[in-house]
Amino acid sequence: MRITRFVDLSVPVGAGTVVYPGDPEPRLTVHSTVERDGFNLLSVSMGSQSGTHVDAPYHFDEDTPRIDELPLARFFGPAVVVDATGAGPRGRITWDEHVAPIADRLAPGVIVLLRTDWSEHYGTATYFENPFLDADAARRILEAGVRTICIDAINIDETPDDDHPGEGFPVHHLIAEAGGVIGENFRNVGAIDWPDPVVSCFPIALEAADGAPVRAVALQVADGVSG
Repeated sequence: MRITRFVDLSVPVGAGTVVYPGDPEPRLTVHSTVERDGFNLLSVSMGSQSGTHVDAPYHFDEDTPRIDELPLARFFGPAVVVDATGAGPRGRITWDEHVAPIADRLAPGVIVLLRTDWSEHYGTATYFENPFLDADAARRILEAGVRTICIDAINIDETPDDDHPGEGFPVHHLIAEAGGVIGENFRNVGAIDWPDPVVSCFPIALEAADGAPVRAVALQVADGVSG
């Protein structure tokens, strides 16, 4: 496999990292320095779903696999980009309008990337007004055999607030029931301008965790990789 291009799909983790309301905020503090100790070392504190991350089914269902129990194949493979850039604030990403054009490319082992370009609002209040995947569309994607669905927004479901109660996280539940993986806080999906990208989003192997941060990357492979 000869890789000819990389696109970083991850947000940096640090003091400015956006977190889901109520989640722990990342804290990186100096523990050791070259001057004092002969080496540099950071003390890192953060939530299991800080920055660009993946959810294990266990995040919403205690009887399903945790992040370190999932097959590694869930986190690497050919990807299909769903263009949902027109969905708008709290817009619904539907099967007929957004997914149907690429439905013939959905298959087991394929990673679905929902492109909303909502990462452009990262660090603002608007970021929490994200477009979200419709439950029926999620169900049909899963029926095609897909087990990994990622989005360039803070939440694959509608993010509730005082004015918008949400729908009870139906897509999280559907994907958990299928033993699938959710990726959130991706970015730069629009920079994938070649056909047949390959995506890597391997998580930190946190023991018995509901999820973990990832360094997500899209790869252009010289000869392509079929789904």
